[in-house]
Amino acid sequence: MKGIVRTAAVATVSMAALLAAGAAQAASFAIRSGQSAEGLGMAYAGAASGGIGMGAMAWNPATITMFPGRNSNWNATYIGAHAEYDPTSQTRVRLPNGAVIPNTLAGGSPLGTGNIGGDGAFVPASYSAWQLTDRLWIGLTSTAPFGLRSKAENRFHAAQTYGASAKVRSINIAPTIGYKVNDWLSVGAAIQGQYIKTNLKQAAGITVVAPNAILDGDSFDFGYRVGVTLTPREGTTIGIAYRSSIRQTLEGDFSIPGAIIPIKANLNLPDSVTFGVSHQINEQLQAHLGVEWTNWSRFRNIPIVSQLNGVPVSSLNFQYDDSWYFSAGLEYKWNRDLTLRAGIGYELSPVNDTNRTVFISDNDRLWLAVGASYQVTDKLKLDLGYSYIHVNKASVNYGGAHPQQGAVLYTAEAKPYIHIVSAGLTYRWDNPTEAIPVRPVVRKN
Repeated sequence: MKGIVRTAAVATVSMAALLAAGAAQAASFAIRSGQSAEGLGMAYAGAASGGIGMGAMAWNPATITMFPGRNSNWNATYIGAHAEYDPTSQTRVRLPNGAVIPNTLAGGSPLGTGNIGGDGAFVPASYSAWQLTDRLWIGLTSTAPFGLRSKAENRFHAAQTYGASAKVRSINIAPTIGYKVNDWLSVGAAIQGQYIKTNLKQAAGITVVAPNAILDGDSFDFGYRVGVTLTPREGTTIGIAYRSSIRQTLEGDFSIPGAIIPIKANLNLPDSVTFGVSHQINEQLQAHLGVEWTNWSRFRNIPIVSQLNGVPVSSLNFQYDDSWYFSAGLEYKWNRDLTLRAGIGYELSPVNDTNRTVFISDNDRLWLAVGASYQVTDKLKLDLGYSYIHVNKASVNYGGAHPQQGAVLYTAEAKPYIHIVSAGLTYRWDNPTEAIPVRPVVRKN
């Protein structure tokens, strides 16, 4: 019984590993690509400097001062991730007496996971900005910064004790305020209220009839964002912003055969710093650059604690490194209404060959992006963005020294890739000719 409980405990905290579903489309289980259709078309270059439209508020709250009048923006993004782990050696099982036998002799499967991306996932995001005076703005952002659906195509596979399926949703609501100090300086801040809900299944054994350990849990906690934008010259904007860590105090139940165990786990989600530059080259061409550092090294050891007696049941060790993301983009104003854009990005992953898990096929990745905006009327603008992400070959090695090592000795390799499509709509509620005058810092169409 103790062995089953321990297996269930390890399954529960694997929630964090299962959040990213197939191929991670941002570092570990973050969801960068769901924040803005306009930003997706440039690989989010210039996010901190307001270069991606209203979606920039998700990174830098000071960019709210770049949108005069009363505006709202809605986005819907589809993320289609593909990753399939194929064993690179015979899967084996270490018995309690120390003997090691082939997985198939113990009733286990020789199969890999099959595609773990499933049917993909839709991610919504919305932004509103309301100018109160010539210097003061308030607004609200609604995003999903973490989480995705995950399920192995093969129900019976060699790595099923390291993960079977997960459904994780996050919602981040952030009231935002921005103040234009003068023509060259704006400051902003936002309070983040973030909700995460999880349902995770992990096989408690290696056989085809092995039951699942199931976790249901949720958490609502708070963080903040702060930022500034600088306009050293007309047509050039520099932005820098900080997003705090959010300590998600996850609480829920483990359901295992014959028992339901209430547990809690503290997930210290990473903080980050984002820097961006946007520059108007001429009347038609605008360039954007971005750099983002994310403190994933704080996401290392996660104790799983029973709420019955306060004693740790197990500990999950990710041992992540920090991540870096670099991006560059160009926008070309084809005519009065149509703007074309393209971008490229490269991300250095916090995950490596020693700590990669079966359900985070994460590695360094290249972003290639294109997009367009069309100004339908003075009040209505439509955005469309597409990104293809090539993820470097990802291997897992549960060979005995993995931070989440169990009894199954499993090595496999995946060649992940992701297709992402996003559509957005921006609507201006007031009459542009009657708006409070504001000197633009970066012209957006």
